[in-house]
Amino acid sequence: MKYFNNVLETIGNTPLIRLRRSVEGVPALVLAKVETFNPGHSIKDRMAVKMVDDAERSGKLRPGGTIIECTSGNTGMGLALVACVRGYKSIFTTSDKQSKEKIDMLKAMGADVIVCPTNVSPEDPRSYYSVARKLSEEIPNSFWCNQYDNLSNAQAHYLSTGPEIWQQTDGRITHLVVGVGTGGTISGVARYLKERNPKIQIWGIDTYGSVFKKYKETGIFDEKEIYPYITEGIGEDILPKNVDFSLIDSFEKVSDQDGALAARRLAREEGLLLGYSAGSALAGLHQLRDRLNADDVVVLIFHDHGSRYIGKIYNDDWMMERGFLRKDRTVADLLRSKIDKTFYSVAPGERIRNALAMMKQHDISQIPVLAGNEIIGTVAENSLLNFILEDPQQHPEMPVSDILSEPMPLVSLDMPMSTLNKYFTERCPGVIARDETGQYHVVTKYDIIRAL
Repeated sequence: MKYFNNVLETIGNTPLIRLRRSVEGVPALVLAKVETFNPGHSIKDRMAVKMVDDAERSGKLRPGGTIIECTSGNTGMGLALVACVRGYKSIFTTSDKQSKEKIDMLKAMGADVIVCPTNVSPEDPRSYYSVARKLSEEIPNSFWCNQYDNLSNAQAHYLSTGPEIWQQTDGRITHLVVGVGTGGTISGVARYLKERNPKIQIWGIDTYGSVFKKYKETGIFDEKEIYPYITEGIGEDILPKNVDFSLIDSFEKVSDQDGALAARRLAREEGLLLGYSAGSALAGLHQLRDRLNADDVVVLIFHDHGSRYIGKIYNDDWMMERGFLRKDRTVADLLRSKIDKTFYSVAPGERIRNALAMMKQHDISQIPVLAGNEIIGTVAENSLLNFILEDPQQHPEMPVSDILSEPMPLVSLDMPMSTLNKYFTERCPGVIARDETGQYHVVTKYDIIRAL
């Protein structure tokens, strides 16, 4: 029989997958180290085990103890796996910008989760750093992993991720592209790779609102660089000890929008449902593609799974609210936004007087004429005006069938609103749409203006 003794033994040996459609225009061979194949669905499983192993070995964590960590979610998941298998309690602090999915998954693993404000300095007692530190001081037999400054983080990748990439590329890797947060992944992998080939270029992906890029280029920690950003998993407002700037050749900043759109592209074009930092890595690669040639072998590290971001970057409404996605709204969207969904109509034999009274009462400029359930024409204000001006003595008791104009066009629910305007003319003031229940609706220019 072949089996693992526990889930922790399945960590590592993740696949290297060639990217194709999502890297069109990039001259190099591009390979993705897809860390979602770890049991906790992220690369953080590797360093979580290493940090706990080292804490146990040093006596800082004893049986029955409590694991404490400040986390954006993925390290917490890795530590939660260790806690489950080895019988520890776990408490995690996180920031309020993290996705609900991450928090719910930590709770599902039996962890206590404390959500702290994002927009405070690391030294603020409310920050998730400070709260984690305070808990570790108050709870007996507890260990604060502190992934930012705990060098077991980088050592885990020096011992596992780096060797795997070297072996999987047969030593032909020329560039490593990876998002930088705690710095453990990029520094550990870079140290291993550069020991074997110092010419390998290490490109760190940063985000706007983070301090890494400017610090690397100038040696200045500029607090003016720090401001809130949406991207999760990369960027920092501190300088973690795990970030070894001497091993990183350059940083490239990627916007929140570009990272989110690139992640969606990976799902659509490669079948890889990945996290925010994966999108940022891909977007950064495209920004740097002019530095590459056909002989290069580029490895991108994709940290975590897209299931953590279903309510965010993979949610159209969330993307549109932030201006990241411009989706052409449809007639169906317009109908859902209408306040008055009443459909006013008249039969062919209805008197003109009554039709005119209905238009006046409801402040509408046209009424569809229905014969049974079929629209056969329209009573429009232009027709009524011509009727009155041509012969003011004409009797208003005449049927509306005598002044019918063409029926308003019937449009489909999935028609983009942007194409509706071509239907509107002086003779055609509106269109007709039929919703899922079969009810008719008149759509006018004003309805579109109000919806937009």
